Amino acid sequence: MTSIGKIIKERIIPHRKSNIRLNPEFVVLDDAHIQGFLLGTDHQRMYGIDIYNSKNRHITIGTNKEKKISLDIYQISAQDPLEELLNEFREQQPAFAIGEDPLGKIRGHDIELYLDVERPYPLMRRRSPYPGSLEIRKEIEKHINELLEMDVIRKIGHNEIVEITTPFLITWHDGKSRLCGDFRSLNNYTKADRYLIPRIPHALDKLAKAKYITRMDFMKGFHQNGVKPKPIKFLRIICHMGIYEYTRMPFGIKNAPAHFQRMMDTIFQEGILEGWMVVYIDDIR
Repeated sequence: MTSIGKIIKERIIPHRKSNIRLNPEFVVLDDAHIQGFLLGTDHQRMYGIDIYNSKNRHITIGTNKEKKISLDIYQISAQDPLEELLNEFREQQPAFAIGEDPLGKIRGHDIELYLDVERPYPLMRRRSPYPGSLEIRKEIEKHINELLEMDVIRKIGHNEIVEITTPFLITWHDGKSRLCGDFRSLNNYTKADRYLIPRIPHALDKLAKAKYITRMDFMKGFHQNGVKPKPIKFLRIICHMGIYEYTRMPFGIKNAPAHFQRMMDTIFQEGILEGWMVVYIDDIR
């Protein structure tokens, strides 16, 4: 390779303590074989570089019209990145819940509960609802109505035989309430699913060198899993409004996190193995 000249241009890189001044040196090669290069408009203006988009595509430097270099000009989108992202969301709209859209259900991953046969779960275990203040009762009513609309639970009829009922708790996080069944008794009799849950430090190690990070969170992720018919009788909750049973996987049962992690690892196996995706239960990065 033969150098036909050098270009030196001062660069100022902003820094929170003090700006950094650099003078990078660009070497112009006469006979270099390169795949391509990225040329900014600032360099074009400063050094008098003109690009002609014609059949004989070439560039000229300064006033020298003799030096010609063939090149390909690729289409570069001038669309706003946010608008591009929104357009992508519109194309993939069925995958996103907007407004009053119904909650989706993931096929082929209904949860099953395996109980310890050496310590049979008591068949007759009807528990009463926990007492609550007027505020708690209002929150219960709000959550029950929401779950009914999403088909996550159904109300038990008066003529149905009910052997097991579980009260539930209202927990608070960041000022928002959350309904969680008190399934501690059921969990004591449930065989543990030992599927490995990723460790947070390992996930952070994978993200350490990422330039761009996208975060996606499932809308009520656990409730997008169905429940096998057999364990539904164990997932009946009771409150001042009556008795309801979960037809989707609830919060609070022992193996819900492991079951959901296995499902996510199965569905997104390709991206995880390629190293550009990190999945932690219902969070995707």
